[in-house]
Amino acid sequence: MDAFLSLVNALHAREVRFVLIGVWGANYHAQSAAVVFTTQDHDLFLPPDPKNLLGAWTACDEVGLELSTSAEPLDRPRDLWLAERIVRLRALTRAALADELLVDLTLVMAGFEFETVWRDRRTFRDQEVEIPVARLSHIVASKATAGRPKDRLFLETHKEALRDLLPKEERPPEAS
Repeated sequence: MDAFLSLVNALHAREVRFVLIGVWGANYHAQSAAVVFTTQDHDLFLPPDPKNLLGAWTACDEVGLELSTSAEPLDRPRDLWLAERIVRLRALTRAALADELLVDLTLVMAGFEFETVWRDRRTFRDQEVEIPVARLSHIVASKATAGRPKDRLFLETHKEALRDLLPKEERPPEAS
């Protein structure tokens, strides 16, 4: 089992709520390998809940991922006090395993609250591991809302493929 799926199993074992978003999330909606998008990291959207975040950090530790925030190692002890500060700041935690895996634990998804994304998620199975994934329409809308240059480039480069992957009723009017 690859490192990402091992992490997902560890998150489930700790009952951590998360949803895969971003480009990797979009990849689970692809119906063939011809439509897979490239990216360097997995983005996991978590609720702004310190106990849930603490569980995510523990799961990352269990599978050997190094944790950092703002390009600095995440302080120890990794306790509820620290998780409360990270949640209050909506700071990103990055989890990495050498060159094998890079995961961003984010408390922010442009244009969306966690509970909306969680309620509307889809679950995909990969090697018998259940992966909660944001709806493709949420991923696309969030990237458009964020408006970062890398998001605009992704949306423009893959406009046709994304349009074809979105169910007709979820396509924006200009993409129909």
